[in-house]
Amino acid sequence: MTYPPLVTHHLDPNEPDLPAFEPEPIERKAKPSAEYNQAGVELALRLLRRTHEAVGHVIDLLEGAEKGDAAARIADLVATKQEAERFLDDMSGGKTIEGVFDGVSMVGEDGCAYPVPANYASKSRLVEGDVLKLSSRADGTRVFKQIGPVERKSLVGRVEMDASTGTHVVTCGRKAYKVLPASITFFRAGPGDEAVVLIPKSRDSVWAALESITKK
Repeated sequence: MTYPPLVTHHLDPNEPDLPAFEPEPIERKAKPSAEYNQAGVELALRLLRRTHEAVGHVIDLLEGAEKGDAAARIADLVATKQEAERFLDDMSGGKTIEGVFDGVSMVGEDGCAYPVPANYASKSRLVEGDVLKLSSRADGTRVFKQIGPVERKSLVGRVEMDASTGTHVVTCGRKAYKVLPASITFFRAGPGDEAVVLIPKSRDSVWAALESITKK
């Protein structure tokens, strides 16, 4: 599937959040049949009943009822929630997929790379390894949400210009980390400035999230 080109805006702390993507043309779909609608209603009712029962079990557990099967009850509630989300996605014509941030894109469960808007990645200070959820709606819009941040550590370095690529990097000791141009623009950073960056705590990375800048 071909996605529309990503529109990059400069970050502005006084500017409202921008749409993640330009809307895609809405695909015309055949009107669901009466049988399909009725089946959807019946499935929705079953899911609601299961959710109601699962929530009741969890409330009982929290109130001190039988604790032996707590894990199984909670697992059932999670499974019911996931099934309900898939059902709602199908009924609305959208879909939800999870993946891992690689510094620029989200690599989804399907193996495809989904570009993450630079504004969102910069403002959220995403680092490599963060788990994201991408919701694709029926109107063509796509929204990313961070759902599983990895443990981070901060490093102090210096902003430099990579002559081979013409882009800014942050050098911490002997390691040069790539940073998003949108972050450089937002902080008005330049070569020689001191930078604090975030990277994954337990793994190496190519990209770093720019946290702050001290002008030199």
